[in-house]
Amino acid sequence: MESVRAVLVDIDGVLTVSWRPLPGAVEALRGIRAAGLGVALVTNTTSRTRASIAGTLGEAGFDVSAEDVLTAPSVTAAHLAEHFPGARCALLNSGDIAEDLGDVTLVDDDAEVVVLGGAGPDWDYAALNRAFGHLQRGARLVAMHRNLYWRTDAGLQLDSGAFLPGLEKAARIEAEVTGKPSPAFFEAALARLGADAGQALMVGDDVESDVLAAQRAGLTGVLVRTGKFQEETLQGASGTPDHVLDSFADLPALLGLAQ
Repeated sequence: MESVRAVLVDIDGVLTVSWRPLPGAVEALRGIRAAGLGVALVTNTTSRTRASIAGTLGEAGFDVSAEDVLTAPSVTAAHLAEHFPGARCALLNSGDIAEDLGDVTLVDDDAEVVVLGGAGPDWDYAALNRAFGHLQRGARLVAMHRNLYWRTDAGLQLDSGAFLPGLEKAARIEAEVTGKPSPAFFEAALARLGADAGQALMVGDDVESDVLAAQRAGLTGVLVRTGKFQEETLQGASGTPDHVLDSFADLPALLGLAQ
């Protein structure tokens, strides 16, 4: 695949599970960088900031910096600044991401925009009902992603995409999605690397949000059989990945890089 200049990589389930590196992932990423390819770590993770993610990956052996990481919260902050400048935003999220949200104005009452991040213990009835109340009063709805679940060392865990459709239906509103599978998310990563879609590939464990969404944006899609991958999900997917690998460790061989 000599035309590939840039590699977009999901983190959770591809490089790590519960922030522990998957076998061969550290070495594979090192080899891809050594070959001179641009790398962006693109993640819908909403529980950590870019700096925190880079630090944790560094401790696990990955040679990355915060500049290599593009998160759904950071893209959401840019979206809010462009489309809702100065808006009062009610955030429902599990984890502290204030650093990546920058100048976004966060409030509890009289919100003009409801921003949904990742699910967790904070997503109880009262919190969801408060969000519903804001939407009934005319607030807009922005969701960082539609992920149904993610993989931890304890198994699959429900994510915000399992609750979002109900909130949309109850409030008679459709969310604006800023993270994967939004085309704008992939465009932001490509712009950071200075690459065209036809020169890039996306590696992920979510066949719909990572791989097929990237293919619709013009990238080559590579699905790995790690993380949240399930064979039945692949068989029932809305399309066919360009490539399916057992793990990220197999990517250098697909790219034709020396082992």
